[in-house]
Amino acid sequence: MNTQKQLADIHHSGKPYIIYKSKKGFDLYTNFSRKIILNNKNVGSFLNKKYKNKKKETDLFIGFFGYELLNNLINIKIPNQKNINFPKGIFYKPEKILKISNKLNYKNEDKFKGSKFKININKNSYERIFNQFKKKIKSGETYQIKICTKYKTKSKINPLDFFSRLSKTNLAPEAFMIRDKNYSIISCSPENLITKEGSNISTKPIAGTVKKTKALNKIRALNYFKKNLKETKEHNMIVDMERNDLSRICKVGSVKLQKQKIVEEYKDLFHYVSLIKGKLKKKIKNIDIIKAMMPGGSVIGCPKINTLNLLNNQEKENRNIYTGSFGYIKFNGDMRFNIIIRSILNFKNVSEISVASGVVVDSNAKHEFSENYIKAKALIDLFK
Repeated sequence: MNTQKQLADIHHSGKPYIIYKSKKGFDLYTNFSRKIILNNKNVGSFLNKKYKNKKKETDLFIGFFGYELLNNLINIKIPNQKNINFPKGIFYKPEKILKISNKLNYKNEDKFKGSKFKININKNSYERIFNQFKKKIKSGETYQIKICTKYKTKSKINPLDFFSRLSKTNLAPEAFMIRDKNYSIISCSPENLITKEGSNISTKPIAGTVKKTKALNKIRALNYFKKNLKETKEHNMIVDMERNDLSRICKVGSVKLQKQKIVEEYKDLFHYVSLIKGKLKKKIKNIDIIKAMMPGGSVIGCPKINTLNLLNNQEKENRNIYTGSFGYIKFNGDMRFNIIIRSILNFKNVSEISVASGVVVDSNAKHEFSENYIKAKALIDLFK
């Protein structure tokens, strides 16, 4: 049977399923035999559990860790925040994996109804928070910090329609979609946080964003990043932090910068990217890797722990999935996780898009506020 037809049949059946970008196209995971809703009490046992079957393609769990859960794993408490009671993390055990091409040809027959987006932080509020964090930077409490803004709208969406259109206009290497009975997530995340195969591990930090224009190609974007002091400082700090995170779990001298400061192109912007690799120490467990690498430093700031505490005490709303991680853990210990950014969470017929931009000592509030909108634009356009 045609895979696109199978995809449409699975979607119309109402069964939960997940789509995740692969090297050649997409992998579709479905026929879930288990669904584990994570919390602070069971996450440790979930990560430490060992499995006998390790050879089948379906011998894995796939799902996500939310931001709050990852904070709690490294003993960082989050103050009381506005909360929609969305699960802290969910993982699924698939019994079927379907290979799909990059071209998702899904025809949506539903009539879409949505309202205008509302932002939780306006320009004035953003500038006030920005100035507070600038003082923290100047006093040495942090060197870089990411201010999160959230766009919300009431809407009942067809996630496969949204994801199909998104894959045509803004295909990203860590794109994924989850459709379950009471929620959906659509993401064009570009950032890989963990790829582990055997004792080899890598991370690909992104730090640096510039809006695409007719005059700006990849070569000119690279020149822009190299000459821009703020973007260079931001990138160097994040790369150093990710190298440090990897060094905690890797053999001495094995952590190497494989690709440094290259440019990747997306629908509305260019990103400044590096790739870091290392060799894991013996007896390193899955939970050690997760605690060392998550939440991803490039979407938090640095130093990580101090900056997380500053962010959590300032933010009034729970981040839910945003800056958490989606991916899979195979029964043989291999894993792949992204950073959940450029994503739509639809829960209780409300869609939310969270974005963040980095503040360093050379940052400009107006520029950073605008950069947040650039990051959200490809997703907001889906609602038009």
